[in-house]
Amino acid sequence: MREYEWLLCPVCGNKTRLKIREDTILKNFPLFCPKCKHETLINVLKINVSVINEPDAKTQSR
Repeated sequence: MREYEWLLCPVCGNKTRLKIREDTILKNFPLFCPKCKHETLINVLKINVSVINEPDAKTQSR
């Protein structure tokens, strides 16, 4: 039997609508949390979740 786990929001820690298995691989996945309404880019490899921190876009100066 494979192990399943709920994918938790890295911002608020609540369950999202996704389950992952131990053989799930996600790269640059936009995870949306229905409770806190945040979208976060994540990588998943063997149930280990890592958050991708991208710098904010800067406005162009004229």
